[in-house]
Amino acid sequence: MLRVRFAPSPTGFLHIGSARTFIFNWLYARRNGGTVILRIDDTDVGRNTEASLSSIFEGLRWLDLSWDEEYRQSDRLDFHHQAAQAIFEKGMAYRDFTPAQAGESEKSGAEGTWLFNAGMRELSRAESDRRAAAGEAFALRFRVPREGERSIRFSDAVYGAQSKSTADIEDFALLRSDGMPTYHMASCADDADLRISHIVRGQDHLTNTFKHVLIFEAMDAAPPQFAHLPLLVAPDGAKLSKRRHGPVVSVTSYRDAGFLPHAFVNFLCLVGWSPKDDRELMTREELIQSFSLEGIHRHNAVVNFTEADPFDPKAVWLNAETIRGLAVEELADRLLPFVRGAGFAVGPDRMRKITPLIRERIRLLSDVLAVADFFFAAQLPPYDPGELIPQKGDAAMALKALECAREILPGTEFTHDALEGSLRGAAQQLGIKTGQMFQPIRVAVCGRKTAPPLFGTLEALGKETALERIGQAIGKLKSL
Repeated sequence: MLRVRFAPSPTGFLHIGSARTFIFNWLYARRNGGTVILRIDDTDVGRNTEASLSSIFEGLRWLDLSWDEEYRQSDRLDFHHQAAQAIFEKGMAYRDFTPAQAGESEKSGAEGTWLFNAGMRELSRAESDRRAAAGEAFALRFRVPREGERSIRFSDAVYGAQSKSTADIEDFALLRSDGMPTYHMASCADDADLRISHIVRGQDHLTNTFKHVLIFEAMDAAPPQFAHLPLLVAPDGAKLSKRRHGPVVSVTSYRDAGFLPHAFVNFLCLVGWSPKDDRELMTREELIQSFSLEGIHRHNAVVNFTEADPFDPKAVWLNAETIRGLAVEELADRLLPFVRGAGFAVGPDRMRKITPLIRERIRLLSDVLAVADFFFAAQLPPYDPGELIPQKGDAAMALKALECAREILPGTEFTHDALEGSLRGAAQQLGIKTGQMFQPIRVAVCGRKTAPPLFGTLEALGKETALERIGQAIGKLKSL
């Protein structure tokens, strides 16, 4: 059975590259009836933090993609030691007692290219056992074959046939001097034990795979099939990093900015992969049915952003399109937390009334605060009274329009059709164009010229608020 795993390390927030790796694993498994495993690779105790672990789960849950099994490597340390010891007992690993090489890094020794520590590699088993029994610290290193020339080969589903001579692979560590398994040891042991059939991960792990093939062979386990994903890079070609690019690479930054989970998933799918028909806006089911490893690109994928705008324009476009496809009730429910988070006490019914008026005007959920703040604020922020004057008109015309509106609106039912009939009739009565009638009213009630459709806006604001703001606008015009 097809089994894939996503194995993040809790050393920082959920990176968008890691999120894409999870998504690709998820799609591949769901497309082929497989199992998705979440495995927290938390053996690097010096760098692990609970905050990072919480951030990873927070980001994954926001993506709204499930997993079928869950493990933590820290719960499996005994198993990792047993696997390493079994490799040692076969003579395929040796103890390295060199203090300067005590497993703090996988390579030791120093100048030039380091391949192995001859003195430690050739140490007799008896001497090795004696020193270990005496309590000397050691790292356990894999004994990479040195006799004759041998190539380690595997086929990658993205990058094709791969080969590397054992003469170019160092004796890498399996256990550190503190007894903790290295990434290589723990990862391979768990992959074999959990029966992982396909490893889909970032291209930066491609060179590690030669070491992993050696470990699988030493454990008498068949290596999984490998697929390495192109890296995500900034517009200047630099690898996207938490240190250099900050929030732009954090999944939760997109959530907090008002991206919809599916729109974000849709975007990440298109960064380094494409369906055969070049579609962009796709439902979850369409993504599942279209996804294949063959569609993954070999070249690095650019995430476009600037200092002024941290989000890729395609991501924003996909989000806006997805927003427009939501039912009013669902969109209102998603907008409400942003409105309430800004301190406005707004109920679900009122939000549902406002949502159809602004849906076409928002790209991110957070845009609701810029587009619709006048619906929620008790008082409009200061605005230029000159905005009340139509382009083809003067202050006297604007004042006349507003005074007429203040006169007729108290007796008008505040429904779209009734408001439209009354205000169009008022414009005709005054002998002015509808635009000359509507602009002063729109600015009066919204505080801006660019706003949602007027009649729906008046209906949503309600008679009392609309008349109060029109009265305030009349005062502004009279003071000019």
